[in-house]
Amino acid sequence: MAEVADRLRAATAALGGVSGTPRLDAELLLAHALGMARHELLLRQRDLSVPAAFDGLIGRRLTGEPVAYITGTRDFWTISLQVTPDVLIPRPDSETLIEAAVEHFAGRAPETILDLGTGSGALLLAALDQWRQARGLGVDISPGALAVAADNAARLGFSDRAAFRMGDWADGIGENFDLILINPPYIARSAPLSGDVLHEPEGALFAGAEGYDDYRRIAPQLPRLLRPDGLAAVEIGFDQREGVSALFTAQGLEVGVRHDLAGHDRCLAVRACPSVRQDLQG
Repeated sequence: MAEVADRLRAATAALGGVSGTPRLDAELLLAHALGMARHELLLRQRDLSVPAAFDGLIGRRLTGEPVAYITGTRDFWTISLQVTPDVLIPRPDSETLIEAAVEHFAGRAPETILDLGTGSGALLLAALDQWRQARGLGVDISPGALAVAADNAARLGFSDRAAFRMGDWADGIGENFDLILINPPYIARSAPLSGDVLHEPEGALFAGAEGYDDYRRIAPQLPRLLRPDGLAAVEIGFDQREGVSALFTAQGLEVGVRHDLAGHDRCLAVRACPSVRQDLQG
């Protein structure tokens, strides 16, 4: 146990300058080197030796490479996903979109789900795990991202309920959906960046001078995509609530907001206006 404990302490100290979670990073990387889950590492420290590969993993993290890219995995909601540098790393903030959907569909379940900008498939596959009778479509402009998403669907056993297609947002999609999940690029081109995002795909991060370019394209598409009692859960930057909400209300949509665990505005809950829902249903 002393060897494992000592090496973890040393790795934690070394990573303190590049990570906000150095101890967690060290434990995840050692577990990966040992081919086991982190909880198993913590339970079995007395029985384990530190493999030579651990030093190389710590060296990669010291260059700033994200832990998720080093290990190739990331947990999200109730599922574990494979991730590569072709996709954004799924983050707990984005789980706010699933929470908004769970609240909206309390007592019932969405039958059809659309995930625009699916990336790793995190949002779509988390929703399909939440609602086991639902079917979904994930759309992305990146062939690399679509390959990762399809692989994740296969690993989770969801290939019969999850389809993926290359596309530029909702262009060419004629159906409408109960639940639409959208995590578009929303970082302003001039924004200073640090940490893991420096290693993530730029096309999934930046959206013009203000960070609004993709919202401007998505907003006019939502009214035709969203079913009368449906929900579009849209991720936003912490300071974008008013500006992005205005884009959706200009399309005749009703907009609410949900906060992430830090209390920041994170998800716009977008629905058809009550009068529109009444007309479509009656």
